[in-house]
Parts: sequence; structure tokens; C-alpha cells
Amino acid sequence: MSAAQNQYSTGLDKTPANYVPLTPLSFLARSAAVYPDHLSAVYEGRSFTWSETYERCKRFASYLASHGIGHGDTVAAMLPNIPAMNELHFAVPMTGAVLNALNIRLDAASIAFQLDHGGARIILVDPEFSGVIAEALTLVKGAKPFVIDVDDAAFVGGKRIGEIEYETAVAAGDPAFVERPPADEWDAIALSYTSGTTGNPKGVVTHHRGAYLNAVSNILAGNLGQHPVYLWTLPMFHCNGWCFPWTIAATAGVNVCLRKVDPAKIFELIPQHGVTHMCGAPIVYNTLINAPDAPKGGKAKPVVGLIAGAAPPVAVLEGAERIGVKLTHVYGLTEVYGPASVCAEQPGWDELSADARAQLKRRQGVSYPLQEGVTVLDPETMREVPRDGETIGEVMFRGNIVMKGYLKNEKATQEAFAGGWFHTGDLGVLDEHGYVIIKDRSKDIIISGGENVSSVEVEDILYKHPAVLFAAVVAKPDPKWGEVPCAFIELKDGAKATEAEIIAYCREHMSGFKTPKSVVFGVIPKTSTGKIQKFLLRNAVGSAKAISA
Repeated sequence: MSAAQNQYSTGLDKTPANYVPLTPLSFLARSAAVYPDHLSAVYEGRSFTWSETYERCKRFASYLASHGIGHGDTVAAMLPNIPAMNELHFAVPMTGAVLNALNIRLDAASIAFQLDHGGARIILVDPEFSGVIAEALTLVKGAKPFVIDVDDAAFVGGKRIGEIEYETAVAAGDPAFVERPPADEWDAIALSYTSGTTGNPKGVVTHHRGAYLNAVSNILAGNLGQHPVYLWTLPMFHCNGWCFPWTIAATAGVNVCLRKVDPAKIFELIPQHGVTHMCGAPIVYNTLINAPDAPKGGKAKPVVGLIAGAAPPVAVLEGAERIGVKLTHVYGLTEVYGPASVCAEQPGWDELSADARAQLKRRQGVSYPLQEGVTVLDPETMREVPRDGETIGEVMFRGNIVMKGYLKNEKATQEAFAGGWFHTGDLGVLDEHGYVIIKDRSKDIIISGGENVSSVEVEDILYKHPAVLFAAVVAKPDPKWGEVPCAFIELKDGAKATEAEIIAYCREHMSGFKTPKSVVFGVIPKTSTGKIQKFLLRNAVGSAKAISA
């Protein structure tokens, strides 16, 4: 190799002076140092500053470390959007461990699987979910995690099932704890489970580098600026709140925590705290739009909102404007940290009619500022489809805001990354400007109220019903949830069952949001080899018209 080829590498090595692994932990340290007295979180009469939040995180990290938690360990959490949940996004990785935020809508069996599969050594539990967690712990096959209760005065009911309460653990920790940033920015920071086309979900492993970059991308795509006031309507368990715990730390903003989506409470909090930003699925915004006490016109305080999923209804986009919320459409999956593409607005859109503007804003858009790319490819040739708005291909991502892979599932990881792109399983087209537009999805996944439902998981339950011969589940459009499971049932000869009986049976065996909302009886179409022709069932109920609420 010639001197000319070598000169930029010789003696120009990475050192602590010129290279530090990227981690969102640095956002918290900076905000605590630069804005120590600025509000970091408010919730039900309690408030914290950034210096207080930093100290609390270090204290709890110290407590975890004193209990042997360190690099590569898993800490699970079953919590709503309360300050403790936000703090865990820093305290857990401060020890080198990985945060597994559990979906609070899951049933005991699903939780037990995830605790076993992820190897959680500790789990933090809100009293509202103590019952389902207690049941899940009886189903865990491996070592049972140490339980920490997180009491919440705003919730009445439930009981303690843990060894210690969170505030006691925080108080016992060392405020001088020296956090352990990752030696490699590729180290895992979070484990999130997503439904697949098999009954058991896949464990998505994300890294410090991606969390850092997506947090910055959120700032740019959502126009957050400095010191935003962010209302937590999006579940923090969902893709780590789309990385917004880290995003708000980077901007030294205020986390306005909210235990559950309550329109009256939301319209109270927005003016009370001067909320500037929020995120959510279409169902959240639709709920606000249709609330009887929704402020409109001059009474509505302007808020910037991100809305995710497939194309939101025009009525939602227009309705949001009437109550003062200016929406930006983003799109992504758990595997890309939540949103990783954005319908980037162009000059002149605000001058268009509401309908024309909404049609433009419904697109999935272009890559996030710090994501390398999102496009639509022919999965056979791996070439980009023509930008004609008609040629269908598969939506794919690649770049630094893509997961490490699926935990303990190398085959699924390799399949997901085939050809050097992450395959979403969603089908779409490219318009003349290169914006992605989703047309349908190839995975058998139903996204109801923003949460994934595996059709195969529902079918497995249906097949256990004594009257069922064949079963198939597809997405059916729903005005409230975007889409809901619809079951097609072919009964055994001489067997009888009603729609109410089938729905009740499912509700006994799975979470409510996974339960079919309608049942169609009759012969299910199949190929000559006996494979169920789901595309005919989707056509029958208009699945392609469903949206991801």
C-alpha cells in the first residue's frame, strides 16, 4: 500500500480525546449539568428538576449494581407512563444492563414467555398490574426475577408483591455512583418484544448508537427545539416511547407524565403545563377530536403532534387541526426504534386546502434525518421500484437506526436483513417525489390501537375450541381502533357455535385487544394443497383499507 493511501490512517487513531461511543446517557448528564434547575418531569402534583432526575437515576443504578446487575443483564418493567418509567431508561443502562419494557396490555402467559426468553433478573411492577405479574411469575420456567414495587398514589387498588418499593431502593442508592457507559456503542440498551407471524413474539435488541441517533432524529423531524414540554400519551413501553425519554433529555425538556389516555385530563394538562409536543397513534388523536369538551378554534392551544402507522384518515388530520394539533406523519417498527421515516413537509403545503394538505401528509414519507434510507424494493431483485405510485414492492430500511437483531433467533435476523436491507413485510409504492406510501402488509399482523396482534396466535386459540375445524384471522377496518381481528370459522360437521360464544372463548384465553371483534362462519377458501387463501378473506372484509391506529 502506498504512502498516499496510508497517510490518513498512520498515527491517526481513535483515542479517548477524539472518540467516545455514542449513548443517550450523555443527554441526561448534559442537561443536569447545564440546566440543573429546569423542570424535567411533572406528575400528579410531583415535580423533578434535571439535577434531581440525574441523581435519582444514579441512585437507582447504584442499587441495581449492588444487587449484581451489570453488563448484559436484563431488567424488566411493567409500568405506565410515570416518572419511574422514564428514569429506568437511564438508570438501567447506567449499569450496563438492558431495559425490557413490557406491554401493560399483555396476559400472564405472554409476560412469562418474555421474562423467560429475555432472562430478566429484576422486574419493576406498578400495583395496577400486580395481579397479572403475580400470575406470570407462577408460569415462569426459569429463575424468577426479583420484584420491585413502584407504588403510585394516583392509583387506587392493587397490592405489593415485591421485596422492596422503588422509592426505598432509590433512597438506598449512592448519589455519587459512577455510571458505566458502553465500551462499544453497539452494546444493547433495550429489549422490546414484537408480534410476528408465529405465536411467540420476537425479542428486538436495540443499541446505544441507534437510540442516540433516533433521539436526535426525533428532535429534527418533530421540530422540538430546546426545552419542549412533552405530553406522554404514547406508551413508554412501546419501542421505548419511540426513544422520547432520551429525546426529551437531549432537549432538556419537560416530561408531562400521564398514567392513561383521558381526554379531559389531557385538555387540562395542555394549558396547565404549556404542552408543546405529543405523540400517538391515530386512535389517540381521534379520541381527542371527538371528546365533548375538546377546545376548538381560538380556544385550542397549538401543539405539535407526531402520528404513526399506515395512512391516518383524512378526518383525523383535519380534525386535529381544528383542536389545535398540527400533525406530522411518521412511520416505523420496533425494529427501527419506532419512527424512522417522516412525511417531510414541503414549502407551500400550509396554503393548500385542508383536504389536499391531508392527502399529502398521509404518506409514510422519506428517511429520518439520521437514518440512512427507506424505500420500496422488489424483494426478488432488491432493486427500487419505479416512482410511479403504482408498482408495489416491499418497504425496507437500512442505516444506523436499525436493530442489532432478534434475541436468540439468528435465522429470523438473517431473513430480516437479507440483501443488506431490513425487510418490514409492509407492501408499498413510491410516488414521483420518492415518498413511500404503504398499500398493504404481507405479514399476518393486525395493528389494533397501535399494538401488534399476531393472527397465528389468535388462530391457535381458536383451533382449541371443540367446534372449530378451520380458522383464519385477518384485519378488519375499525373506526376506533384502526383495525381489529376478524375471525373466519369453518365448523366441524354437526358442531354449533355462535359469534358470542367464540368471542367469549377467546376472551378467556388471551388479552382483550387480541380477541376477535367479529366472527364469520362458513367454508374457508383453500388452495388445492389445503392452504388457506387469506387474501380472499382480506378482500372480503376490506383489510387493505384498515389503518394502524
